[in-house]
Amino acid sequence: MAAADFAETATDPAAQDGADVFDVIGRLAVVPVVEIDDAASAVPLARTLADAGLPVVEVTFRTPAARAAVAAIAAELPDFLLGAGTLITADMVVAAAQAGARFGVSPGLSSACVTAAAEHGLPFVPGAVTPSEVGGCLEAGAKRVKFFPAGAYGGVATLKALDGPFGWTGVQFMPTGGVRPDNAAEYLGLPNVFAVGGTWIAPRADIVAGNWDAIAERARAAASLRPGGARP
Repeated sequence: MAAADFAETATDPAAQDGADVFDVIGRLAVVPVVEIDDAASAVPLARTLADAGLPVVEVTFRTPAARAAVAAIAAELPDFLLGAGTLITADMVVAAAQAGARFGVSPGLSSACVTAAAEHGLPFVPGAVTPSEVGGCLEAGAKRVKFFPAGAYGGVATLKALDGPFGWTGVQFMPTGGVRPDNAAEYLGLPNVFAVGGTWIAPRADIVAGNWDAIAERARAAASLRPGGARP
């Protein structure tokens, strides 16, 4: 998706709804997952991704600079599809929403996080890797679920197995962790995968060093990936 086309979708009032945010993520197919140590790197990173045709990011709340990084991108690039990840407490969810995140992601399922996200109007992707956890996400009203760490929990084979009992529910996954350029297309070909999280696109070391050309090259390659089998 071209950046101009994304901007038109993102500024549409209807795109503020969670379902529409997830639809845009699904069309982009790949979400760069990043760790930012210095908030000053946030806007150059986001501009690099957008210019490469991938105007989306999940800034993980694993560093002290994460909240400020989200706020900086939100202030400078309001049309950018800005996500916050590794949200494992309700306070983190609130901080992400207040900083300007447009969606939130968690590696697991927490009722407190789901409630906080709903209270602050933040489209939220909880995490699950087992049938019981997937069932818990559905009970919480979540049909977009993070599958993490994908590689450690069976990857494509496990997602195929989960589609048996849960396919009819409409639940779709965003596998992250162990997803690489050489297997991302296989994940995206599954009917219960709407996008993948990509940690390879903007590694922490490249962000620290300001290696924007290298990040742009990987982002352009990732932007060429498309979902092959996701259900409507």
